This record gives sequence, C-alpha cells and structure tokens, in this order.
Amino acid sequence: MNLPQNDDKNLWVSWEEYHRLIERLALKVYESNWKFDKILCLARGGLRVGDQLARIYDVPLAILATSSYREAEGTVRGDLDIAQYITITRGELEGRVLLVDDLVDSGVTLERVGKHLKERFPKVTDVRSAVLWHKACSKVAPDYAVEFLATNPWIHQPFEEYDTLRPHNLSAWIKRGT
Repeated sequence: MNLPQNDDKNLWVSWEEYHRLIERLALKVYESNWKFDKILCLARGGLRVGDQLARIYDVPLAILATSSYREAEGTVRGDLDIAQYITITRGELEGRVLLVDDLVDSGVTLERVGKHLKERFPKVTDVRSAVLWHKACSKVAPDYAVEFLATNPWIHQPFEEYDTLRPHNLSAWIKRGT
C-alpha cells in the first residue's frame, strides 16, 4: 500500500511503522528503569498501543474510555468526555500506572485524566504517561514519547480507514483486498 508523501501538515503511518513505534515506545519505557504495576490505556486511540505494551510487559491492562474527536469522521475536536468507570480484568487500579495513549495533541486529555485519577483512584501512587507522538502545540509533555512533531501535523493512522467502513460495504471491501 502506497501512502501519500509526508509533509509539515500530514503524517501518514503504515501498519508496519505503527507497530515499530509501539515497540520503540516499549523500549523507551524499559530503558528508563521505571517499574509500573499496570497499564491504563485511553480508548480509543490508546487501545492498540496499550494492548501491545501489556503483552510485552505482561502486566494487567486497564481501559478508560475518553472521547473528544467525534465530528467529521473523527477529525474535529469537541468537548472531552471521560467515562465514569475503568475496566480492568485483574485487581483494581492501584500502585504505579503507565498511562498510554496514541498521541498528545493539545494536552487536555492527559491533563484531565491525570486529575480524574487523583480524584477517583487514591490507591494510584504514581502515574507516568507514554505516547507514540508528542505534538509541539501540547501544553502537557508526556513522560515518554517516540516522536516529537514540531509542525503539529494531522496524523493519518492506519486504522482510520475503518472510520468510514460500514457493514453494508464489507463485501466490496473484502473483494477489493483480494
């Protein structure tokens, strides 16, 4: 699959590159020697990242749904919604937590989720954040990031093609790939 050319306004990411970025993020965290007990990923963008990191580190994965990019097929930011509950399969959210998302754009999500955790999860003793991309326009810097994006481009992630796929189009979609 040929992707368009990257420029100051657009960063196009293939599936292969996306997975390599997650591996590089895992290594960055590992090389910092910071030990954590659980990973909390922010859904939707941090789901894939959190899943892969939880598998690499073999720690429980917690999920917190957040949403701000809903309009225009996910390209226009609105108000940030944070789910009331966190889903976790083993134990509860406590101890040292690695907070994972795909990117930090404005920084609003990381900032508000940090406050949310302090207010609602007193057994969490330390939180550090990890993202694939850190945009220069962010008012919050993550603890770990793979790429710093000085020009704040729109990031075209490989799974975005599913944003416009609907069940009635699946047959043609599948045939296209064969």
